[in-house]
Amino acid sequence: MDRMMGGMAAALDWLNKILWDLPCMLVLFLAAGFYFSWRTGWFQFRRLSLWLSCTWGRLIRPGTDEREGRDGISERQSICTALAATVGTGNIVGVATAITAGGPGAVFWMWVSAFVGMMTGFAEKVLGILYREKDGQGHYRGGPMTYMERGLHARGLAVCFALFCMTASFGSGNITQIHSMSESLREAFGIPSFVTGLITATVTGAVLLGGIRRIGSFAERLVPFMVILYMGSAMAVLFSQAGQIPAAFGLIVREAFRLRPAIGGAAGYGILVAMRTGVARGVFTNEAGLGASVFAHSAADTKEPVEQGMWGIFEVFVDTIVVCTVTALVILTTALASPQSVEGLDGAALTMRCFRRFFPWGDELIAVCMALFAFGSLVGWSYYGERATEYLLGPRAVLPYKAAYTLAITLGSLAPLSLVWKLADVSNALMAIPNLTALCLLRGQVLSALKRYEAGHVHIRPGFRGTEE
Repeated sequence: MDRMMGGMAAALDWLNKILWDLPCMLVLFLAAGFYFSWRTGWFQFRRLSLWLSCTWGRLIRPGTDEREGRDGISERQSICTALAATVGTGNIVGVATAITAGGPGAVFWMWVSAFVGMMTGFAEKVLGILYREKDGQGHYRGGPMTYMERGLHARGLAVCFALFCMTASFGSGNITQIHSMSESLREAFGIPSFVTGLITATVTGAVLLGGIRRIGSFAERLVPFMVILYMGSAMAVLFSQAGQIPAAFGLIVREAFRLRPAIGGAAGYGILVAMRTGVARGVFTNEAGLGASVFAHSAADTKEPVEQGMWGIFEVFVDTIVVCTVTALVILTTALASPQSVEGLDGAALTMRCFRRFFPWGDELIAVCMALFAFGSLVGWSYYGERATEYLLGPRAVLPYKAAYTLAITLGSLAPLSLVWKLADVSNALMAIPNLTALCLLRGQVLSALKRYEAGHVHIRPGFRGTEE
C-alpha cells in the first residue's frame, strides 16, 4: 500500500511540475482571458455600469428575482450556488499563502488574472446558456460537456472534462474543504475532527437529497450571511488601520515588479515568482476557465445568454477583486503596523493572527468564517460532481455519487492532505484544458451573442470587434 501511494504521489508530482511549475497553464489562462477581453473591446471595463446594473443592481432592488423559475432556479440562486462553491477557504488561506510564497506583489497578479478572467467567466456562462437543454422533468441542465458535445460535436472532449470534474469534486471540492473546516474548528473550539466531519456530512446529505432547487435555496441564504460576516469583520480591521491602506496598495504595486522579500522571510522573490503565484492563486480562487460554475449558471431560469454571462463577470469580481483584496489588505496593513506579530506565519495562522490583534476572539471568528466558506464549497461542488457523474454514468449513478460524496466528507476530515492537494491541483488543470479548448473553438458564438445583445439593448461604442470569421 505504501509503495502504491508513493508511486501515485510521484506521478502527481511529475504532472504538477509540467502543468503548474512550468508556465503552461498560466499562459493558457491569461491568453484566454486577454483574447476575450480584447475581442469584446474590454467589455468588463467598457460596460462596467451595465453589468453592475444587471447583477448587483438586481440583487439590491427589492422584489426582483425572488421567485424560483418554472424551468430551473432563479438567477439569484444560480449565482449564490456558484459563489458558494467559488468563495471558499482559498479566500482566507489562499491569499495568505500567496503573499508568503510570492511576496505582496502576488496580489497584483491576482488582480490581473481576475480582470482578464472576468471575460473567460463571461464566455463560459454565455455558452452554457446557448447550449443547455431540459431534462425529463423540464428543468434546465447544462455545463461544459453540453457545449462541447452539442457545439463542437466532440464527445471525447466532453467525457474527459466530466471525468476530471468528478475527480476534482472529491479533491478540491470536498476533502480539502472539510479538512480546512475541521482543523480550524478544532484549533479554535477544540471540536474533534471526526465530529465535525460527521455533522457536516449529515447536513450536506440532507441538502443534496433536495437536488438543485434545495441547493439553490440553501445557497441563497448562506452566501449573503457568510460574506457579510467576513467582510464586516475585515472592514472593521481596515477601518482601524486606515492610515496603512495607501502604503499597502503601494507595496503591492511596487513589489509586483521588483525583487523584494516576502513578509517575515529573508529570501527574495522575483517578478516571475510573484506572477506565477498570484495568477495561479487567482485562478484557483475564482475558478474562471475551469468551467465548474457553468453547471450552476446553466440551471438558471433565464432566456438571455449575455445577461447570464454578466453574472460570470460579477462572480469573479466579488471573489477576487473584493473578498481576496480585503483579506490581502488586512494582512499587509497588520504587517506594516506590526511586522513582528506576523513573522514566520503562513496560511490560516497568519490570517487568524491579524484578526486577533483587533478582536480577542479573532481565532474563533476566522474559524467560523472558514467553516461557512468551506461548507458552501462542499454544497456547490457536490452539484458539479453530480452533473459530471450523470453525464458519464447516467441518472442511476447520481444517488451512489451522493452517498460517496457524503462519506468522503466524514473520511476527509481525518485524511492527510499531501496527496489530496496534489490530486486536486492536477484535476483542476486537466479540467481546464478541455474547457479552454472549447472556449477557443466556440469563440465566435460568444462574440456573436454579445454583438446581438449590444445592438438590441445599448449603443455600441467603438472597440467591439464583433464575430469571429
